[in-house]
Amino acid sequence: MTTKPKVLLIYTGGTIGMHQDKNGQLVPFDFSTIKDEFPSLRNIDVELGVYKMKPIDSSNANTKLWKQIATAIKNKYTMYDGFVVLHGTDTMAYSASALSFMLDNLEKPVVFTGSQIPLGVMRTDGRENLITAIEIAAAKEKGRAIVPEVCLYFQNKLFRGNRSTKLSSESLAAFDSRNYPVLAEVGVNIHYNRSAIRYPSRWGRLNKIESEPLSINTDMDENVVIVKLFPGISPTTLDSIFSIKNLKGVVLESFGAGNAPTAKWFLNVVKKAIANGVTILNITQCGGGGVAMELYQTGMELQKKGVYSGQDMTTEAAVTKLMWIFGQKMSEEAKLTALTTSLKGECTD
Repeated sequence: MTTKPKVLLIYTGGTIGMHQDKNGQLVPFDFSTIKDEFPSLRNIDVELGVYKMKPIDSSNANTKLWKQIATAIKNKYTMYDGFVVLHGTDTMAYSASALSFMLDNLEKPVVFTGSQIPLGVMRTDGRENLITAIEIAAAKEKGRAIVPEVCLYFQNKLFRGNRSTKLSSESLAAFDSRNYPVLAEVGVNIHYNRSAIRYPSRWGRLNKIESEPLSINTDMDENVVIVKLFPGISPTTLDSIFSIKNLKGVVLESFGAGNAPTAKWFLNVVKKAIANGVTILNITQCGGGGVAMELYQTGMELQKKGVYSGQDMTTEAAVTKLMWIFGQKMSEEAKLTALTTSLKGECTD
């Protein structure tokens, strides 16, 4: 007798968990009764568990929520074959990025999904998103998970979590991953892009199936800011931000391939911040591509002052990576290595 795969649904809130009440108003439903709300789940050949958190609007997502999700996965890890995290779309890419850094020795799928239209509405996109996310979380090949990483599924595409970004507040295809291939595309069948999936390196050294215990590192330092450059930004504004008390890191969204003003005042503000111990990570504010500070004089000036390249990271990955690095108890040398290395596939090596 074949044992059904087991998948845990972790409900954090968001549009997918809404339905219409008697007055036609959208309100959260009790997710522990998900099979009553969505009877089709009874027909899936997967044993489902539900872990319900206090529902929040994803605009209120924070490091505390990320720690709760990571801890829930850790506590239930040996009991399930995969996990589906139901989350509001607005900050889903931030949460997926944060979880990718928090979870070590991950050998099972952690699939974030949600919807643009509530599950309790006739035209919802939540049904397909939820069912397919469950199928991906349960999928195995030769006893091992097909997608053993933190990922995000939305509208027929599976993305690496820390490579994804929400691009639309209206389209049902709300997410994209412009700097990394999709991990799977879904039509009549699910077509996995195995060459893009990040597998544990130890799997290649083992002929038999062995698991390594999952560990979590959930400490994060919130003393990080995002600064998006724009023409006309004033010295006072930038200096005020870079001088925030206890500031540890800045994600600098620069122009194009990592370019910034070469005005003396700007470079002096950057130099002063770095001298005061602030780490500055340079990423492009463009929708796709990455930074290459050595290409232009404007970028080279930043590099000379000690600004680090964020390569082709998303804003979501860059800010959560800084938070995670500063939250870890590691030497300055180790922090520098982590900063300039792809830890969980968040940037191109």
